[in-house]
Amino acid sequence: MSLVEITPETHGVSLDIAYATERNFTGKPVYRRAACYLHKEADICLRRAIELAGIMGFSIKIFDAFRPSEAQWVLWNHTPDPDFLADPRRGSPHSRGVAVDLTLVDADGNDLEMGTAFDAFTPVSHHGNLTISAEAQKNRALLLGIMTSAGWDFYRNEWWHYQLFESRVYPLLSDSDLPQGMM
Repeated sequence: MSLVEITPETHGVSLDIAYATERNFTGKPVYRRAACYLHKEADICLRRAIELAGIMGFSIKIFDAFRPSEAQWVLWNHTPDPDFLADPRRGSPHSRGVAVDLTLVDADGNDLEMGTAFDAFTPVSHHGNLTISAEAQKNRALLLGIMTSAGWDFYRNEWWHYQLFESRVYPLLSDSDLPQGMM
């Protein structure tokens, strides 16, 4: 299988898989099982980002990574907003296992201030938004630097979203492609 499971034990990250909880924009769990997977090539870039963050005294918290195509339809049917969600007919980088939603965490386990919560579908979430505090701007720039240095591309509308370049060359995957489903 081309997907690698990401766990705190194997990667030294913390997981807060939002779509397995009610703490997401739908208000209810989308995944029945909280799990985190990435394509093996994305895993290489994630490991680089983890190392770079660690050198600076930070760690990474992941909100979402591989998202089964079935889940993309659930999200799209709830909020069909192409500024923040990929139309499932063309496919999301998440449904290809080559995108990750994340933040930085300090040595005390606190999320760095980023100006909005994860999945805040508002222009305030855009990279370069100047209405957020200077601290949040600095933290977003730090995350952007770590992730791009590790080989990730960014999505300008979401400070938390990173994906591999040329993400469309990877095939769309569904829940049945996992050894144990999430849906």
